Amino acid sequence: MSSVSVALVDGHPITIEGLAHVLAAQGTFTVVGCGGSAREALAIAEQHRPKLMILDLAIPGDAISAISDMTARYPEIGVVAFTAASGLDYAVNAMEAGARGYVSKSCPPDELVGAVRAVAAGNTYVSQNFAGEVITALRNASVRRIAMQALRLSAREDQIVQFLLAGKTNKEIASHLGITERTVKHYMTVLMQKLNARNRVEVVVAAQKLRRDSIAQPDPALGNRSRGARHFIADRRSCYS
Repeated sequence: MSSVSVALVDGHPITIEGLAHVLAAQGTFTVVGCGGSAREALAIAEQHRPKLMILDLAIPGDAISAISDMTARYPEIGVVAFTAASGLDYAVNAMEAGARGYVSKSCPPDELVGAVRAVAAGNTYVSQNFAGEVITALRNASVRRIAMQALRLSAREDQIVQFLLAGKTNKEIASHLGITERTVKHYMTVLMQKLNARNRVEVVVAAQKLRRDSIAQPDPALGNRSRGARHFIADRRSCYS
């Protein structure tokens, strides 16, 4: 896998050092620039054009305007807002300005890495402790639709839910799909994270509700089409048969 270029912008050098350490440990990220203000964020974007930028909303200057300007001029840069701010407006403003990720500084390192990987892959990530509220509050319908893509089930995840509904064990699911039981367990963990579920039964119930919500709650910007949103809250316990 080729290295992913990342820029780090935070008003606290020790935070930048910690972020650089966490990313370096993954072996797939290269830090190409660091800064401590909104002005420096724009300069780094212009000079280095990183694949990703992790940016603290509390930096000196107008961080939201910097995100808006940066994503307008360099849409290929995926901005991850990384902040201690807990207010819902911060997340809404950051994502409507163009950020594709919003991560709380109170999150564990593996969640930050997951968010960075998601944004690098072209997806959207919202910190799990208030994802549902953020997506519900997004005023911009197009941004809301993009954010909710991260909460929808993939085709493979949907297949596994169907087998769970039929009462199949992990071993039986693996046999039917031609994959390993370990892979099934991985998908189960992902499903629990996406659906805020603690066990197999809750996965099925939450998946069914997700489908119902998608039909019952139309998006005015989409006419008769609709999207459903669920909290994306991590529970890292594996789900075994």
